[in-house]
Amino acid sequence: MSDIHALFEKIARLPFGRRAFSRLVSFRAPYFSTVRPLITELEPGACTIVMNDRRAVRNHLKTVHAIAMCNLCELTMGMALHPSIRAHLRWIPREMRVRYLKKARGTLTGRCCFDPEQVRTGDNELKVKVTDESGSVVMDAVITVLISKRKAA
Repeated sequence: MSDIHALFEKIARLPFGRRAFSRLVSFRAPYFSTVRPLITELEPGACTIVMNDRRAVRNHLKTVHAIAMCNLCELTMGMALHPSIRAHLRWIPREMRVRYLKKARGTLTGRCCFDPEQVRTGDNELKVKVTDESGSVVMDAVITVLISKRKAA
């Protein structure tokens, strides 16, 4: 079990634990705090994150902005991937292909799920779906992630 997964398992059991863990993640990677993520599930190869619809993430059409959903996708993928790779490896997104399928309103849920055994060094394509409260997919993304060995200290 990775350190981040172990920490989530430990903190998530506490009252408001998932909220506290999500805030820690946002503190570590401040840009993601713009979507105020709530990490509800975290396992190697799986992550679910909820994002509330609020004025700060809306566009002029009063729908959730496409880039806010891209942030949700990248964070969801990263949180699913991070506990899936060994400590001597690192990762970085190289490309994101997205499809906006429906106007996004209300609470949105990002979900990334893959087999951690299939992850390898080199390019990996990981899929994320964003659904609305009715369960309709409003956006999907394929994120190409480069996994490589960490440089020696």
